Amino acid sequence: MSTTEELKDKIIAAIKTVYDPEIPVDVFELGLIYDINIIPPLNKVHVLMTLTTPSCPSAEQIPGEIEQVVRSVEEVSDVEIELTFEPAYTTDMMSEEAKLELGFL
Repeated sequence: MSTTEELKDKIIAAIKTVYDPEIPVDVFELGLIYDINIIPPLNKVHVLMTLTTPSCPSAEQIPGEIEQVVRSVEEVSDVEIELTFEPAYTTDMMSEEAKLELGFL
């Protein structure tokens, strides 16, 4: 059985397989994931996330994909995805890797 930090690393690795269809960067590096909370002992996972804009054409697709990949992590019992637009997304939330990939640096 993994520690909470090990499980969180597995969840992040799973989330990094999800891409915004319009941007060649995964949603984690893009900065769309605000928080990942693991609730023991059953390892229920709560993901707080946003989208690049409230009118994002992938508004239903991306959260659904994230839920699916997190649910596929072996030790996860349940997943809740919470979508928020506070704080509003900005490109400052991107990782350095994402900024390099998109030519912002």
